[in-house]
This record gives sequence, structure tokens and C-alpha cells, in this order.
Amino acid sequence: LQYTSSNPRNTALNVRGLGVSFGLANDGLEQGVGFYVDQVYNSRPAASAFDLLDIERIEVLRGPQGTLFGKNTTAGAVSVTTKAPSFTPEAEIEVSLGDYAFTQFRGAASGPLLGDTLAGRIAVGFTQRDGFVRSTITGRNVNDLHNIAARGQLLWTPDEATDVRLSIDWNLADPDCCTQVFAGFGPTLRPAARQFPAMAAALNYRPPSLDPYDRLADADAPIKARSEIGGASLIVDRDLSFGRLTSVTAWRWWDWQPANDRDYMSLDVLRQSANPVQQTQATQEIRLASTGDNRLDYTVGLFAFHQKLKGQNVTEWGADAAFWLLGPATANNTPIPANLLAGYTTRSSAISSVDSYAAFAQLIWRATDTVSVTTGLRYTWEEKAADYNAVVFGGLQTANTALRNAQLSIFRPQAYKVAFTDDAWTGDLNVAWRVRDTVNLYASAALGFKSGGINLAGLPFNAANDPALSRAIISPEETRAYEIGVKTEWFDGLLTANLALFHTDVTDFQANVVDTGPGALRGYLANIEAVRSQGAELDLILSEINGFSGYLRAAFTDATYRSFRNAPCPLERIGTATAQCDLSGQELPGTSPVAISAGGEYRRRIGDAAGDWYVGLDASHRSSFFGDASNSRFLRIDGYTLANLRVGYESDRGWEAFALVRNLTDEDYLLLVTSQSGNSGYFSGLPGDPRTVQ
Repeated sequence: LQYTSSNPRNTALNVRGLGVSFGLANDGLEQGVGFYVDQVYNSRPAASAFDLLDIERIEVLRGPQGTLFGKNTTAGAVSVTTKAPSFTPEAEIEVSLGDYAFTQFRGAASGPLLGDTLAGRIAVGFTQRDGFVRSTITGRNVNDLHNIAARGQLLWTPDEATDVRLSIDWNLADPDCCTQVFAGFGPTLRPAARQFPAMAAALNYRPPSLDPYDRLADADAPIKARSEIGGASLIVDRDLSFGRLTSVTAWRWWDWQPANDRDYMSLDVLRQSANPVQQTQATQEIRLASTGDNRLDYTVGLFAFHQKLKGQNVTEWGADAAFWLLGPATANNTPIPANLLAGYTTRSSAISSVDSYAAFAQLIWRATDTVSVTTGLRYTWEEKAADYNAVVFGGLQTANTALRNAQLSIFRPQAYKVAFTDDAWTGDLNVAWRVRDTVNLYASAALGFKSGGINLAGLPFNAANDPALSRAIISPEETRAYEIGVKTEWFDGLLTANLALFHTDVTDFQANVVDTGPGALRGYLANIEAVRSQGAELDLILSEINGFSGYLRAAFTDATYRSFRNAPCPLERIGTATAQCDLSGQELPGTSPVAISAGGEYRRRIGDAAGDWYVGLDASHRSSFFGDASNSRFLRIDGYTLANLRVGYESDRGWEAFALVRNLTDEDYLLLVTSQSGNSGYFSGLPGDPRTVQ
């Protein structure tokens, strides 16, 4: 599982290299990895970027999902379950203090409200921390944390067979975030005068530091990432004589209000670039599942999903934009005035809706005492519609055709209105053989489906022709996944060892491709003809032996573009005219071929102490990976290893005190890199957190 986030909107969850394209977000792109909280599907990945309170457990499911619960997904699912109200009074309080003015409070309380039929639970949280990046313009630290969260629940049990659980949650993240810093320069095929060093010198510009780990930024406009999310759900569980009936009803909303200096420089190239989004969704799920110990177990269900999304974009170019993006003259040698793009602004709106309906079923047949066969089937029908409109205004008013075309090459008016429906049958098959009590073999195959998408950020274009309406809609994505594995236990359960081999083929993989034209970096949706992910995963878990416990997990992933002939060109292949490039056979961005995590903890009771002292160390490593869909060699992020140390005391009386050091070795690493507007070869990056103590 890889989680990447430059801000809540640009958040992605990938499993085995698949899920969603790495980089900028496009609201018309559905997630390949479903994110659930208390059985409720969250369609916006921003939901995973908040503080999650009162967690009981987290489950990660690999491969296509949808025959057992929820929405159809092509790469996997992450399911978070929070603690339910209890009829036994209980309370938890956690207070953390650390360097960089880190302050965190989390608390939860639960207990009966009305005899043994009504219980309640409330949880609240607050997190604040100074940023790790310093602005040389304002002198303030940016990329900070400021999160508030609250969750309330009621559990009603009118009789022994019925549970009714009502949940309401609200979360706010309001940081000064997310500024990137100068990360490097990669020479392109453009003339020397149009390379970053010469262009910066011509405008007397110098980055505040050439070392990204100095964490100095000079963005000259506000950087904000205000994100607010909330909702309510009602879960009804009823035991029947022949099974268990579950209904999950939910409504959720998300409000994204950013501010962004997209060029991350003090130059006046992009004065503002903001993509506010307001989203609401409603879901209804009904499941009936067998109970007891049966030769044949079943789950059948219905799922309905409705989403309404409203997006806006405002992009304004500044006084340095004409020189930086267009150069001194047009293609026919018409001199370009310095103020041609000063105040040139585009304002767009995108209104879209999604309606999804599905019926699903899964059967588990225990053919013998040692062999079981699980099969699932799902039918999905979806309708999508969108209305996109973009206008331009401002900038130098000119009747010169060459100059006007130069302005339009940065952005031109666009408008389209589209609607379509898709449907598909998907399913899975799993055969498991319990060789003996401690050895289980399995083999599985699954078919996944993601309906077509609609470009909600405008279409690629040039000054000579208008975008084709047909490119507003991309084709559905289909996934075929195969896996074989073994799950074992050794030494009376002290050691668990699991091994899985997987192979996944995706046709018409839906990706957000960045337009490498002269204007602002704009993502648009496109289909990649074929993608493949294959590899192996190893899990070793050591139960406690004389106070010591540990784990080792390793994933080896070969994720490649099998066929990507219309890809954006990498920096080193961009010339005076932008062209498409063939990236077939190359790695998928954001995917490390090798990912390893390991950890151990030692606990010991000293003397007559009424508790345990412990020390724990965990580390994770990921090998290098491409940080951009164009697979530029300049935008490949080096591999890195992170280690965390914790030392503490856990009392038998219910309290615990500990110290935690994150990034113990103070490793320098980049989370992501971004090629910047103008094709000058300049790229920015987001450094990972330095060593912190709390």
C-alpha cells in the first residue's frame, strides 16, 4: 500500500502500483482503491488525509473488490473501523507534545445513556505543528498542521437481535500548505536561452537555495489547503432466523478551499491557481449474510451511490509570464510585449454527477473439510454527466492575431456538456486448500471494472485547433487479477509466514496526464492502452518470545506501461515543439520495485513494577521511483529508508507514557517532484519530514 499526498485533493492510495495515476488530481477520475470508514464508501481520497479518531482496526484488501460489499474497485480497498459505543463506561485521553511546537490532544468517552438499550460514544481530536519549510518572503514556517476532528455515535439495542448505530463526524484541516521548494534543473532540448539558468538570469532570479533540504521557499502568494469534511451514517443490523440483515445508509460532504502559488517562485508567473471543490454523496447498501457453521455460506446485497460535484478554477498569470512561458517572440517573429499576459485570467466551472447501482453476491462452498471454493458476482450500472465551461479575460488587449494566438496558447475558452452510461459484470473465484492445520494454499482470479471518466479540468489544445468533444470522455477500465499464495504457522503459532505471487493486467488504464504545453500545468484524463503489475509479497510475523516480538514484510513489484504510445514527453525530450512520446515498457510512476518494512519490540517488567517497560524500533524502505507520469530521469526520486524509535512504560492501571522519535536518522528524502510551467527544465519538490521528537 502506497499513500501519497501533496494536499488533500491531490491524494492517492495505490495497492501493488495500481489504483490511481500518480500526481495531480482530476475530479473526473474515480479511485481504484476504495476507502471506507465504518462500512461507508468515501469517493474522495481527501477523506484519508484527515486525522482519523478512535480507530479499532484497519484492513487492506488487495485486488478488485465489489462482490462482498460496497462500491466496485479495481485495485483494492482500505477499510477503517472505529470503536463502537459500549455499555461499560470507559474513557481514553492522549496528550502529545513535541518539537516544532507539536501539540496533539485526543480523547474519547463511552457508556450507557439509557439502561442497557442506548449507549453513546464521543471522540475529539486536535493537532497543531509548525511547518518544516521556511518562506523567505514572509519569514514564516509553512507546511504546518492545524487539524480538528470530532465524532459522535449512538448505539441502540431495542432487543437481542437488533443493533442500530448512528454516527456523525466532522473534520477540518486548515494549514498553510503545501509549498514546494526548488529541487533541481534538467536540461531540455530547447535553445540555451530558454533553459532555466538563462531564463532566471534574465529576470535576475535566484532560488533561495539550490538544496531542497534547506527547506527554503519563496512563493510570493498565499498557500492554503483548507479542507472540511463530514457526514452521518445509520447502520442497522438485524439477526434473522436464517441470516443477518445489514443496512448502511450514509450522506457525506466535502469542501475544498485552496490557495496556491503554482510556480512556487517569487517571480510573477502564476499569481494564483486555485481549484475549489464542493462534493456531496449519498449511499445506500443492503446485505443479507448467512450465519452459523454451514457447508454453503452466502452474502447477497444491493448498493446505490449518488455524487454531486461542483468544481471551480481560477488561474491568473502575472507580469513575468509572457517571458517565462512564451519567450521574446512568436513563431512568426512578432515581438511579444512583456505585459502580454499580465492579468490574463481563466475562470472555469465543472458540475458533474454520478449515479451507480449494483447487485452483488458471494458464495463460500466448503466442498470438503479441507477445501473451500469462494465465488462472487457483481453487476454494476452507472450514469455520469458533466457540464464544463471556461472563459478567459484580462491581459493585454490586442488586435494582433499573432499576439492573440499567443495568449490563447496559454489557455483558450472551452465548453462542453456530456453524459453517458456504462455497465459491466465482474466477479472473482478463490480456491483454498488447508493442507494441514498450519498450512493453507490458495489460488484466485478476479475481474474488475471502472466506468468511463469525464475530463473536469479542460482538454489539451493548441492555437491551431479546438479540442475534440470526444476526448472529454475516456473509456472504461478493466482489470484481470490473478494470485496464488500460501499462509503458514510454525512453532506452535509463534511464527506466521505468508507468501503471495500476483499478476494483474489492466486495459484502458485511466490516468491523469499533465499537458506539457506552454501554459499552466493542467491535468487531463486519458486512457493508457495496457498496464501490468506483477510481483511477490512476503509477510513474517513473530509472536512474543520472552518479551520480544517482531515482523518483516517485503513487496517486490514490477509495474509497467505495457503500451503507452501517446504519453507526455519527459523533460529531457522536450524541444521547441512539444510532441507525444512512447513510454511503453517503462515503470509506472509512484511505484517502488522494492518496498520493505520491519520492526521489533522488547517488553520487560522490572522488579515489582506494576507495568511493562518497552523499547521498539521500526523501519521502512522503498527503492527509487519515478515522480512524474512522463518518467523523466530528472524526476526520479531516490530510494530512502525511514526508522522510528519509541521507548515507554505501560502501567497495569491503564495509563502509558512514551517518547517517540520519527525519522531517527534524519534521512533527507523527497515525497514528490513536479515539473513546472514553461518547460524550462525547472522542477520543484516536497521534502519529507526531518527528525522529530514527541
